Amino acid sequence: MITFDSYEIWFVTGSQHLYGPKTLDQVAENSQKIAAQLNQAKDIPVKVVFKPVVKTPEEIRALCKEANNAPACIGLITWMHTFSPAKMWIAGLNVLAKPFCHLHTQFGREIPWSQIDMDFMNLNQSAHGDREFGFIGSRMRLNRKVVVGHWQDDDVQQELGTWARAAAAWADSQDVKVARFGDNMRDVAVTEGNKVSAQMQFGYSVYGYGVGDLVAVVEQATEGDVDALAARYVEEYQVSPELHQTRSYSTLREAARLELGMRAFLEAGNFKAFTTTFEDLNGINQLPGLACQRLMMDGYGFGAEGDWKTAALVRAMKVMGAGLPGGTSFMEDYTYHMPAGGTAQVLGAHMLEVCPSIASDKPSLQVHPLSIGGKADPARLLFNTKTGPALNASLIDLGNRFRLIVNPVEVVPIESKLPNLPVAQALWVPQPNLKIAAAAWIYAGGAHHTGFSQAVSVEMLQDFADMAEIECLLIDNKTEIAEFKKEIRSNHVYYSLARGL
Repeated sequence: MITFDSYEIWFVTGSQHLYGPKTLDQVAENSQKIAAQLNQAKDIPVKVVFKPVVKTPEEIRALCKEANNAPACIGLITWMHTFSPAKMWIAGLNVLAKPFCHLHTQFGREIPWSQIDMDFMNLNQSAHGDREFGFIGSRMRLNRKVVVGHWQDDDVQQELGTWARAAAAWADSQDVKVARFGDNMRDVAVTEGNKVSAQMQFGYSVYGYGVGDLVAVVEQATEGDVDALAARYVEEYQVSPELHQTRSYSTLREAARLELGMRAFLEAGNFKAFTTTFEDLNGINQLPGLACQRLMMDGYGFGAEGDWKTAALVRAMKVMGAGLPGGTSFMEDYTYHMPAGGTAQVLGAHMLEVCPSIASDKPSLQVHPLSIGGKADPARLLFNTKTGPALNASLIDLGNRFRLIVNPVEVVPIESKLPNLPVAQALWVPQPNLKIAAAAWIYAGGAHHTGFSQAVSVEMLQDFADMAEIECLLIDNKTEIAEFKKEIRSNHVYYSLARGL
């Protein structure tokens, strides 16, 4: 399971020696109070650590180098209590490799009208100092998050928490290993991509394995372990009594054997994400369905048909949403419901691999034939998805760069039973509607595979894209196709030239 126990964010306050020791002592005391309260904030999931006030270029650079070398540190929150001349920050920001969030706040809420004097003004000049710091960030063309408001306000703490979750996903990505069991589905374009470029851009690395490598580990599972896991399935899910009296129970045992082998393989290699493909199952008698669903439930990223980019994205989204209500899953836009005069909807599903973290009720464990792949009938969990707000996200490789596409949706009830469709599914209405959303998605080159989440917010994904320095296109209620096409064209020019400017 994913936790944030090993992560921390450093709270860094800028000042200078101009104001004397008494003022600097007060700056440090106030900063400690802010850091302590942020550390207790319910919306900030990681530890917030106060660092000594930095007052010189040497102190700033040393702190940034320390942050780079501290495995627990996933980013900085910077704040200028007083004026902090921005040239002092250049050397430090030049070497800083961790994300940072610029908190534009001040210690006190209100101006003490009857007592205010120049000593108060010199101490409480964040309005002055943060603008100076903001300039150097823009002058150096640094990606950073800017949060404005009083540090005790809920919305400020929520924004900091959102950024912290993206920073945690970014830190996690730096050592994500993706195991690919088999290759991509043949002749599919969007699941391909440049793995070297991806490792340079995001940090994660992709490893390919022949299915025989997995089979060797699957065959090591003992009969006792297989029986124990199959029994757990029966306890945890809705299972029809008939399953015990039919050959389907042997199928269920094989699904358990697959899960044991896949889990052992991934744990031994310290993998955090993986892919499978129904076109490459040599030595396996069924496409892994139940195993993929349960591994996702435990925090692994997954992509079908060799889609390693979506597997890595799902893992990042799992980290962002850890501990929040709702779940995250691999998903696919499958088919449309377009009633005359009614609201067009999307039925999302996949052959087998939808994560039960998004289930509205206790999943049903069933065994059914699979119409493609030519293997034995696989086991899978069936369920409907919780209704309410959600989003779909797609990470694509454009050849010279990566693009993240995000579309908020509203999951709606499925009014009719689907007795002949034995898969987990979700029915949703995309923003602003299917006509515009699908057109924009296609213009943007979005994949049919997505990361689907009812826990992750648009802002988290935008913050993550900023940390990765990639384009993020949002399709929402404000989207108009003509303007969206202009955004794509202008972004193409910017991202093509930005690294050389």
